[in-house]
Amino acid sequence: MAYRYDPDLEFLEKIASSDLNDLVYCLTHDKDGEVRLTEELTSNDAYKQHYPNHHLYWELIAAEIQCFGANTFATLFRGGKGVEYREVLTDVCDKMKVNYSKDASVERIENNLLLKVLNDALEKMSPAQLRELADSVGIKNLTLFTPEALLGVFQAVFRAGGFKSYQLTVIIVNAVLKALIGRGLHFAGGAALTRTIGVLTGPIGWAITGAWTAIDVASAAYRVTIPAVIQVAALCQKHLYAKEANEVSFS
Repeated sequence: MAYRYDPDLEFLEKIASSDLNDLVYCLTHDKDGEVRLTEELTSNDAYKQHYPNHHLYWELIAAEIQCFGANTFATLFRGGKGVEYREVLTDVCDKMKVNYSKDASVERIENNLLLKVLNDALEKMSPAQLRELADSVGIKNLTLFTPEALLGVFQAVFRAGGFKSYQLTVIIVNAVLKALIGRGLHFAGGAALTRTIGVLTGPIGWAITGAWTAIDVASAAYRVTIPAVIQVAALCQKHLYAKEANEVSFS
């Protein structure tokens, strides 16, 4: 396993070790807490020496994502290097039938993925749950609390960026991870955020066990790449939000 330079994963170098905990766990352990048979990270000398200071071996974490997203035999011919994150992301999107432009930025494609997840969940929510979700994320001026109306608002939130976009990402990602790997993001705190996550967890779980059974989630690779991509999206949003907040504070 070797890291292939990847501009879309370089930001991991700037992520705190504590925030990388969930991603590392996802890459190395399955839903039952057992070490994955196909992972290589925990056998690496740098991991053994520095764990849990993940920041010191962020390239190995990135390489693990790249290799899980690649064909095993092709990886051998590439000298142990996988594929770039963009290819891993678009492969996940193709499997989950996400609409996206191949020319779009990785951040935009990640947002399309999250919106697809959210749309699947909204379609399974009751009117009362839709209203509760809207209230909990500060949406006050809707006349009709329908899946279509809420999805339109959330699309605007992602386009605008900033804290609301980060908050929505964390809410979706936390609910997805609870359904896929049995545990959510450790940094998804706050009473309001926790309440919103509770509203979404059920419908997202139903969406995964229902509509998503048509894709090959049962394969070893997709059991890793789907939650890994979802977590990378959350970390990227957190990094971008922190960067924007820091720029504002010094302006």
